[in-house]
Amino acid sequence: MDRFDELILTIITALPFAAALALLLWPGERPKQWKYFSLLIAFASAVLSLYVLLQYNQHFGSADEKYQFVNQWEWLPSLGISFHVGVDGISAVMIFMTGIVYVAAMLMTWSTDRRVRDYLILLHVLTGGVYGTFVSIDLFFLFFFYEIAVLPMFLLIAFWGSSSENLRVYLAGWRTNFGRTKEYGAMKLVIFLVAGSIVIWIALLAIYVESGANSFDLIELQKTGYGDVFARVFFPFLMLGFGLLAGLWPLHTWSPDGHVAAPTSVSMLHAGVLMKLGAYGIIRVGVEVLPNGAQDWGMVLVILGTINIVYGAVSALSQRDLKYMIGYSSVSHMGYVMVGIGTLSSIGMSGAVLQMFAHGVMTALFFTLVGFIYEKSHSRSFGSDGEIESGVSINALNGLAKVMPVGSFMFAIAGLASLGLPGLSGFVAELLVFIGLFQTYPWAGVLAVVGAAITAIYILRLMAMVFFGTPDKRWANLPDIAMPQRITGVILIASMFTIGLMPFYFLELIDSSVELIGAIAR
Repeated sequence: MDRFDELILTIITALPFAAALALLLWPGERPKQWKYFSLLIAFASAVLSLYVLLQYNQHFGSADEKYQFVNQWEWLPSLGISFHVGVDGISAVMIFMTGIVYVAAMLMTWSTDRRVRDYLILLHVLTGGVYGTFVSIDLFFLFFFYEIAVLPMFLLIAFWGSSSENLRVYLAGWRTNFGRTKEYGAMKLVIFLVAGSIVIWIALLAIYVESGANSFDLIELQKTGYGDVFARVFFPFLMLGFGLLAGLWPLHTWSPDGHVAAPTSVSMLHAGVLMKLGAYGIIRVGVEVLPNGAQDWGMVLVILGTINIVYGAVSALSQRDLKYMIGYSSVSHMGYVMVGIGTLSSIGMSGAVLQMFAHGVMTALFFTLVGFIYEKSHSRSFGSDGEIESGVSINALNGLAKVMPVGSFMFAIAGLASLGLPGLSGFVAELLVFIGLFQTYPWAGVLAVVGAAITAIYILRLMAMVFFGTPDKRWANLPDIAMPQRITGVILIASMFTIGLMPFYFLELIDSSVELIGAIAR
């Protein structure tokens, strides 16, 4: 391996942070230059992540060769902490997905006009944290980058987000108004995620002390045999702590509120990338380090994930607000990831990882289009009869295919991917999860299929009402999606078709690592 290959993961991780520093020191007010520069950085990161994906050798000879592009610098040798980076087949796929959504999110910043520099800096820091989490082999730095990825969300939502004002609800016969403000969404998100981080940190410190290896290195910790009692006690800490970010029921409620309040590019990164960090943490730390704990708690993860699938789909079906519908849809789709992991079977876990990629690009496209509709329709308020009258209400947006045919076509592709149409990314991923479930927990497989059926119902109902219903004169002058959204749509749709039609290359990479995890867990 040459020096470039040794440094490439460090470069990928450092690029967003370097971009944030460059923007901080950039003289003058040049928002257009900042946006082009940020897009260039995102594109460079995506190209480098593609290089890692293509150069990863899934035909390695032994488990010691699973991690590739490895580089290590000692930081605190006395505590066993080092900046140790590397990727296996799972993280190689995840950083490529991050690169795609990173570019798409930067394209969506073109409409941002408030404190552009600060907004871009926070987006770069968030993405740098995501990259760092996916490539870190040292538990200390994995947690460090995990926190960096999460914390910018508060400012991004609280300052640049939007509030759902004057929502009229009926409680015990009393009619009342309240506002789901952006500050509410941001604070709720931070409270939940910080609580999850505390639980994770307790488990990581316990693992470090119990190992007796004086090392945070994942490779060393995975070789340590932890007792059944220890694993049984601390695996739930990791499952719930990381699962909270993944939207695991019943700790999911922060996610739809965060989606609704967040600006478009933040929603794309939130649903497309951040939620995957939680699932990745369960696999990388929970299952690989405490496999005997995973065996004891795998069924619980399947139960909670199954509730995610059905509850999220039913909740999405009942939503009148388009953003909330997509938010609960994300909760439902992350349920497939949770149950796939909980099977502890190679096929189920491979499906879970592929579902992480499929959902990441699909939901990024959803929020691209919903954000455009919201921006152009402006209002999201209830009328005097208690019904939403305008904005991103499913009840109010009718016949949009007449005025925005390109946007409607792209939304239809995202919707068909969401309901698992063969040929698109969601089908292969969900199929693998279903097979893994029927092999291990058939009752959960039946419920997961029911959840998929409900998904088809709300997606087709949504498309019929919003895009192919009777045209409403209020939207006669609504423009079709602009060039940034079109470019974003092409990138994301190409990714969906690539996964759907040629999944084998991705699955070979994922399987090369998942089979080792399955062997450990068994």
